[in-house]
Amino acid sequence: MNGTQGQLALAPLGAGDLIDRAVRLYRRHFLTLLRIAAPPVLLSAFGSTVTTIAFRAIGATPSSVRLVLYVLMILGGGFIIICGSLFSLIVMGGATRNLVAHLLWDEPVSFRATYAAVKSRFWGLLAASFLVAAWLGFCAGVAFTAFYIVFALIVIAAVAIGSVGAEWLIAIISIIGTLAAITLATILFFLLAGHVAYVPQAMLVEGRTVTSAIGRSFSLASGNVRRLMAMTLFTTFATYSALALLIIPLGWYGWVNGVDVSPVGATWPAWYSIGYEVILQCSHILLAPIWMLGLSLLYVDERVRHEGYDIELMAARQLPPMPELPGVMSPFAPALVTRRTKTFVPPAPIPPASVLGLH
Repeated sequence: MNGTQGQLALAPLGAGDLIDRAVRLYRRHFLTLLRIAAPPVLLSAFGSTVTTIAFRAIGATPSSVRLVLYVLMILGGGFIIICGSLFSLIVMGGATRNLVAHLLWDEPVSFRATYAAVKSRFWGLLAASFLVAAWLGFCAGVAFTAFYIVFALIVIAAVAIGSVGAEWLIAIISIIGTLAAITLATILFFLLAGHVAYVPQAMLVEGRTVTSAIGRSFSLASGNVRRLMAMTLFTTFATYSALALLIIPLGWYGWVNGVDVSPVGATWPAWYSIGYEVILQCSHILLAPIWMLGLSLLYVDERVRHEGYDIELMAARQLPPMPELPGVMSPFAPALVTRRTKTFVPPAPIPPASVLGLH
């Protein structure tokens, strides 16, 4: 094994190893990954900017016609933001295919290869993205319900304790209970949401259909809650750290011009709000590739853990592809499909023979 392939030798990864590998790949292919991640983030940034402009202007317009226009702009901006988020899920599948090709044959990580893979299965990926988004919405609803139930129990306990006048005990129970409710809701969300983490990867790496990819993702996603949470927390922390660094010049300029630059400032002028949103999206562009690489590596790692994918990749590097039998499609996915897979057709059963060889 040479060069990059040797550096990317596969082994089961813990949460820290996963983040470390994603960061190293990010540093190695920094500009290319920014180009790959930029289109969906720029689309979301445009929608966010339109929404911000309309929201700031809607309370100051005396015209009913402009009021309707601003409401339509808010709805349109929200729709564009949703499209950008779905587009990010789609691009993630193309990035995973490019990464696996990089592991297999040392193909370069490139914008063209990623978006060529996206183009080959765009409509299927779009349908899968809608289903994944619906599932994530369901998971968020379940997590919020769990948080609400635990928080309601905390309030009831605080009221009961308050009747005896133990204020310090009320404060302790409220703090610990609220943290426990948030932790429970977060774990429950990732426990459910993690089941669809590998849908675009299964479609583009294994060539599966939408429904088959969802089933495949559910079967692969076992025991990945801690690593998904670690990736999410790391990416969120890094994003807002980058935002804090980028926002300092804008904050200084706004403060000099009399703008309340606190995060809850309700009197931000339109130019400051737009600048803030643009910088927020720039920080997402900088950090989105790490999230993309992390999920791609997590998919590969799950197959290494459950299916010996590292052995399969090594064999695919060294051996020619398996010959195809006419009318039969193997149920075992290759390391990387080069075309869309067919439906598995089992061979016709052979009728049992009698002792004398007569049927």
